[in-house]
Parts: sequence; structure tokens; C-alpha cells
Amino acid sequence: MRKKFKFNTYRQYSDKRNFKLFQHAIAKCRFILDSRFLILTLCIEKPILRPGINKNPKRNLGASIITSNENKQLQHATSRGLRSTLKGVFANVFLAIIKILSGVVGHSYALIADGIESLLDVFSSIIVWTGIKIAAAPADEHHHYGHGKAESLAALVVSLALLAAAVGLAIESLREISEPHHAPAPFTLAVLIVVVVIKETLFRSVADVGDAIGSVAVKVDAWHHRSDAITSVAAFIGISVALLFGKGYEMADDVAALVACGIIAFNGIRLLRVSIADIMDEVPSLDLERKVVTLANGIPEVLGIETCRIRKSGFGYFIDLHIEVDESLTVQDGHEIAHTVKDSLIEEIPNILDVMVHVEPFPLSEDIEIAN
Repeated sequence: MRKKFKFNTYRQYSDKRNFKLFQHAIAKCRFILDSRFLILTLCIEKPILRPGINKNPKRNLGASIITSNENKQLQHATSRGLRSTLKGVFANVFLAIIKILSGVVGHSYALIADGIESLLDVFSSIIVWTGIKIAAAPADEHHHYGHGKAESLAALVVSLALLAAAVGLAIESLREISEPHHAPAPFTLAVLIVVVVIKETLFRSVADVGDAIGSVAVKVDAWHHRSDAITSVAAFIGISVALLFGKGYEMADDVAALVACGIIAFNGIRLLRVSIADIMDEVPSLDLERKVVTLANGIPEVLGIETCRIRKSGFGYFIDLHIEVDESLTVQDGHEIAHTVKDSLIEEIPNILDVMVHVEPFPLSEDIEIAN
């Protein structure tokens, strides 16, 4: 009877190691989870004010700033961004459960770490979803230019989370390399193949949506899917090496995970730079600036463009334009030309939130005198 309850020494070690792996994984993720929940709570608890809530009409200055454009394009962009994010949430929950269970049963730390990363991706996707929802809210008395920067802030948080996950996984991989290993089970390779296919498909789908609607947050969320695919490919290579070469190569999956962390960190830094550029109002695109100037110059009454400034906010753009017109025109004429320029830009360029046109006099008489 006593033998019935006596565990095999190696099995006992393996079970303790699996428990230890969970402890390491939970400790590693605690800081990231706390940070994400803090940001998510701040985002959700902040009230979103709508146009018209202010009873004093004189103070409701910013409520109609985005009425110059048909909001159908922006609403469609928001809807696509939200759908793609929710799709990722459900996929990550499913894959996280599969990977963690497979990692525990199959003795693969790389697979367990991959599953923990998928769980963290769920919270990242929720932050992106919250950011998109807030960014889609219209302008109000406290936010005359709308809430578009919420999308960039969400991208910044998720980029930092991607870097934190890469650092955490790298530290844990280095720690596991120095410890005794149990060779991973062969069935874990099949699990990883399924994960890679699903995650790469999700990446392409979400990245296409991010490019189409011009959302940095959605693009960062897409890269979370690809980072999952990269870590899964690394785990596949490492486990394959461990199974093919046998004793002495058991730590190969941890070495592969370490390499994957470097790739993830590189892309995290790249996406972080883009997020910061959006927040700092970097010029979105020189091509867009050239298109704006060309269209404005195409209006017959416009004799020159003195200044063109563009900044991105959420899925759209705000444009400040200084045009030059004949100095002999009346104020009413200048006003009508400015509206013509504004309407032309909004009609020809998608996702323009508002255009502020300032009219400057073009001194034709001085030019004529100099020419003579």
C-alpha cells in the first residue's frame, strides 16, 4: 500500500518544477497586469461628455467642430477597429488556455510562457478597445478637438506592455536555461503549429484593418498577435531541437524563447516610436501635405499657400491652412474662398476632421510696380 502513494523521484521533481514555473510566470506578469488594470480603470471611469450637455450655449464652443465632415467614414473606421480588437480578445483567451495546459502536461516552459503572454494580450486588446471607444467620442466643452489622442495613448501603453513582456520573458528564459530540464512532449509541436497559423492569420487581418483606418493602436494590437506567433515559432524550433538531439539539449526551447524576446523587443521599440510621434503631433505624411497644398492651389482664386500644418487625432486629421488671395477682395469674398478650399479638401481627402483656413492678402499691385 505504501508503494501506491510513493511518487517517482523525477516525476516529483517535474511536478514541483511546473508549480515553480507558474509561480515565476505569475510574479513576472504581476507588474504588467497591475499597470494595465490601472490604465484601463482610468480610461473607463473617465466620463465621456457629449455635445449639448452644457446648458450654457456660450460655453459649448467645441461641440460642433467635427460637423464639417460626414462622420460615416469615422464611424465605419471605429466599428472596424472595435470588431478586430474583440476578435483578438476571444482568440487570445482560447489560445492561452490551450497553450498553458499543453505546456504543463508536455513539460515545456516556452509553451507556458507563450500562454501567459496570450493572457496579457487580452488586457492589451481591452486597452486598445477602450482607447478606440474614447477616441470616437465627439468634441465637447472640455475637449474642443475631440478625444482622438486617447487612441494614441492606448497605443503607447500597449507598446510599453509589449516591451515589458519581452523583458520579463527574457529574464525567465535566462533563469530556466541554468536549471535541469525535462524533454518536452512531442504533441506540443502540433499545438504550436495550430497557434502559429491562427496568430499569423489574426496579425494579417488586424494589421490590414489598422492600415485601412489609420489607427496606430490597432497596428500595435496586430503586432501583439505576431509577437505571439514569433514566440510560438521559437518554441517550435527549440522543442524540435530538444526532441531530435535528446539529452543535453533540453534547454533549447528556452534559448529559442530568448531569441524571440529580442525580436519582440525590437518591434515594441519601433511601435513605441510611432505612438510617441502621434502624441507629439509629428507630421503624419509628406504625401498628405503635398496633396493638401496641391488641392488648395487648384482653387482659381487661391494665389499661394503660405502655411500648411497637419496633425493626426485618432482616425482623422486637423489641418491649418494659410492661403493668399487678391488683396483687393472684400472680406465676404475672402470668406467664401476659404469655405471653398475647406469644402474641397474635406470632399477629396478622407478622414479630415476639420480645416481651419486663414486668408492672407497677396499684394498684386506691388508685384506689378516691381515688374515695371
